[in-house]
Amino acid sequence: CAMAGKITVVEVEEIVETGEIDPDDVHLPGIFVHRIVLNTNPEKRIEQRTVRAK
Repeated sequence: CAMAGKITVVEVEEIVETGEIDPDDVHLPGIFVHRIVLNTNPEKRIEQRTVRAK
């Protein structure tokens, strides 16, 4: 939880101007963010479920 940490680092794909994001889409208010890492081309790992045949 960001509130419990001394430093909170967020990784973002894009930095936008204030007001460009709908408040309902914000997961972590900026008051809790101490550092921002801009990663314009993140590796998107997709988890795959593997099950064993019966």
